Amino acid sequence: MSAIQVSLREQARNVLLCENAEKKAQCAFDVFTSHQKGEHNTSLLDTEGWPERPGRPEKPELLDPRDMPKRRSGGHAGRIGLLHALAHIELNAIDLAFDLLGRYENTPMPEEFYFDWLRVGAEEAKHFMLLQGRLKSLGSSYGALPAHDGLWEAALNTAHNLAARLAVVPMVLEARGLDVTPQMIEKLTKNGDKESADILEVIYEDEKTHVAIGSKWFSYLCQKQNKDPQTQYQNYVQTYFRGDIKPPFNKPARDEAGLPEEFYIFAR
Repeated sequence: MSAIQVSLREQARNVLLCENAEKKAQCAFDVFTSHQKGEHNTSLLDTEGWPERPGRPEKPELLDPRDMPKRRSGGHAGRIGLLHALAHIELNAIDLAFDLLGRYENTPMPEEFYFDWLRVGAEEAKHFMLLQGRLKSLGSSYGALPAHDGLWEAALNTAHNLAARLAVVPMVLEARGLDVTPQMIEKLTKNGDKESADILEVIYEDEKTHVAIGSKWFSYLCQKQNKDPQTQYQNYVQTYFRGDIKPPFNKPARDEAGLPEEFYIFAR
């Protein structure tokens, strides 16, 4: 083993615990680049415990979802509110990707799994920085508005089960992004904000791949455990996801991402 090789799990922990949002995004890029150069070893043991929560900046203030102020729907303030909410989602998505890389050390996975989720983490970092740049160009920045802390609940609820995490995060939460983003793009375009719409186009195309990666590795684990993927998906969603999977669904995008309609159309 080369002396330069370090534990990917250790590097994933560093990303997760970084408290500065922009530095977290840059660290995610750097870890992905280092892995491409062969500077990590996924089999190298790391005996440190895994953190329960990610590092976070002092701002934004994190509120219970029920306590979030209602976001304005139009004008400059409404646009900033939307972009800020999306930036918060993307920051959480960085942490969720890198949490996947380190939390489930007792579930060994092929090398391709780690590369896939490093790629996802780097792309979520790209999304955050695009949104942060747009916020700054509009006279704001991430942290200027409160945000809710509900997204990390998905990580805590599925901390013990990799297959459940894949079912809930990429195959429910990110798939929901495929449903709602085209309408946001259309609205921004109609309002003359092509710059923001173009950023959401980038995010939308990348998220199709993220859902596909989640679906691929969920199916891999089900096959390994001799379980039916559709049945397991529905069981995990009913057990670990709060709320319902509600239409409207972007069926073409979900199909493209390998998430068949029979998976998510079911009685609760």
